[in-house]
Amino acid sequence: MKIAIYQINTTVGNFKGNESKILKGIDLAKRKEASLAIFPEMATFGYPPRDLLDKPYLVDANIAVANRIAKQTTKDFGCIFGFIARNENKIGRGLFNAAALAFDGKIQNVQPKTLLPTYDVFDEARHFDPATTHHPITVQGLSIGLMVCEDLWSDYEFGGRKHYDFDPAKVLKNAGAQLLVNISASPFHVGKRETRRQLIAEAAKQNQLPVIYCNLVGGNDELVFDGQSLVANAKGEIVFEGKRFEEELAFIDLESLKPVAKLDSPSDIEEIHDALVLGLKDYVAKCHFSKAVIGLSGGIDSAVVGVLAVRALGAKNVLGVSLPSAYSSVSSLKDAKELAKNLKIDYRVIPIHNIYLDYLKTLKIDIRRGVPLAAENIQARIRGNLLMAISNQTNALVLSTGNKSELACGYCTLYGDLAGGLALLSDVPKMTVYELARFLNKKKKLIPENILKKPPSAELRPNQKDEDSLPPYKVLDPILKAYIEDHLSVGEIVKLGFSKKIVEEVIWRVDHNEYKRRQAPPGIKITSKAFGIGRRFPIAWEYR
Repeated sequence: MKIAIYQINTTVGNFKGNESKILKGIDLAKRKEASLAIFPEMATFGYPPRDLLDKPYLVDANIAVANRIAKQTTKDFGCIFGFIARNENKIGRGLFNAAALAFDGKIQNVQPKTLLPTYDVFDEARHFDPATTHHPITVQGLSIGLMVCEDLWSDYEFGGRKHYDFDPAKVLKNAGAQLLVNISASPFHVGKRETRRQLIAEAAKQNQLPVIYCNLVGGNDELVFDGQSLVANAKGEIVFEGKRFEEELAFIDLESLKPVAKLDSPSDIEEIHDALVLGLKDYVAKCHFSKAVIGLSGGIDSAVVGVLAVRALGAKNVLGVSLPSAYSSVSSLKDAKELAKNLKIDYRVIPIHNIYLDYLKTLKIDIRRGVPLAAENIQARIRGNLLMAISNQTNALVLSTGNKSELACGYCTLYGDLAGGLALLSDVPKMTVYELARFLNKKKKLIPENILKKPPSAELRPNQKDEDSLPPYKVLDPILKAYIEDHLSVGEIVKLGFSKKIVEEVIWRVDHNEYKRRQAPPGIKITSKAFGIGRRFPIAWEYR
């Protein structure tokens, strides 16, 4: 049997657009004489829909799309795709996250998702009911077991524990399935690729059945879906792997499932780059913008955001703005101008010193004996205000440039450098920002060397350095990872070789700046634990 696997980029709620992509895939699959076409989880609605599922008319629209898709199938050609189905039982949430198998002009089988994740960015039990039955369906003499995303993760250990005591793959195998098909919307984070490979291979090997895994691709809000659909043969050997971060229509023949000679092995930093570019490109387009504006300080963070923005949107759609104050160094202005020239983007310089002096006069702030915190933050807020005004004038999305290390510690200004529509680096630690900069400069030196060499500084007072307020980033970043991503305590982090005083100071800053992060723009998730929807901490709390 020849099977088409189509990893598509859907937009949440864009039923016409999503339907068009699916119908295009069906048409191409028919032309290539495939017997079956497979599309990702929630292909009709887009993933994740979140509380849009509370709107019945949107659920109805998705069901109408599903029925129209089914009408394109024939006796010789079927398709599998994800959609939202209604649960007619009067008990429960009333909806299923389901896989549909359409054949001969109609939906022949609906298999709801069984395992509903409620960890990290997932909250599916909020809207969906789990499946209660699991039966393979026969297509052209082949018995197919359908699963949806998490249904394949029953054996996976999360922090040394299994979340589930039910294995849909095993149940379908015992019920006579000859092929397992999993449609998925599995978001990217560093390290996920290898985890998925092992997961698919192990499921195939344990059940002694081929496994087809079709994953979503594209950015939707904070999440980026990387595609990389997989097929494993009954021995657990990977026989196909889809493209990374790209839509792709691929074909496999069940009669010839030979293992891939060599799997693609991109570096972590390459995948981070690709995720950020795709996430930014889709966020801008799906939010109906076409351009971006960036405050170019002459520092490493804004430089990296500038390069990524050009790669995602094109140079003609990016505006760089320098907003120097009396404390901005000559070298920073020179570096920002050189960066803009290298990127071939529009560039403006808007000095803020006179505006700053007006603020100081109005607030009666004396800076003759030093610049107090309020005066530092005024500069950041002037810049944020001006960038948002430019956004209003040009309909360009403001990209804030702060990184994860700064956001974690609250080393950022509300309504200042936190202003914007997307915080592109908010899940990228400072040391990774430097690594990303070196990667961006690999083929062509776009970021001036001085930006990479000089000590990071907010330049909000004379001779200011980040290390005046924070531990060195080489020390800070591992502590933040241990606390935020690995959930370790002070004592456990100290045992890794860090000063107890520094660890306690860092953790205090993380815990007491939740109020800032709650008001920050959304960012693109690239680590296992990003700030945002996947990390739900109270603002007012303390551990005693």
